[in-house]
Amino acid sequence: MKICSIDIQGSEAMLCLLSMEDGLFSVHDCRQTRIPLQQDSDQEKVRKFQFTIAKLLEDYKIENVVIRGRLQKGKFAGSAVGFKMEAAIQLIDSLKVDILSAQEIKEQLKKNPLMTDVREVGLKKFQDGAFQTGYAWLNQQHYSKDD
Repeated sequence: MKICSIDIQGSEAMLCLLSMEDGLFSVHDCRQTRIPLQQDSDQEKVRKFQFTIAKLLEDYKIENVVIRGRLQKGKFAGSAVGFKMEAAIQLIDSLKVDILSAQEIKEQLKKNPLMTDVREVGLKKFQDGAFQTGYAWLNQQHYSKDD
């Protein structure tokens, strides 16, 4: 199963395409590794953001998306723009979207530590959050089947 994991930082969605087969991970090339939302108060810009993500995921035949969850309140809370981006992604009809909390990611990384750095698998440092999110989600899916 090939998935797209997303880490929303500020007004940009950082993307990473991953798959897992027989317990082995693969990182897939993607033509766009970050998608910004310009002027979140402009309805057409929000629609363009949503269309860009939907088209990219359609082109790569992605049906499952996992988004790194952010706190809704407190010192480290996500921004309003970020939550708007998250909603735009969740409302794409053809996708199944899950949100993985920081706690769930940390738990999966503790059970199944990463044996590589993002740069070693051909990703950029800014994709680290998306990579960890996808890695954790795929592990969670894989090991929950075995239970």
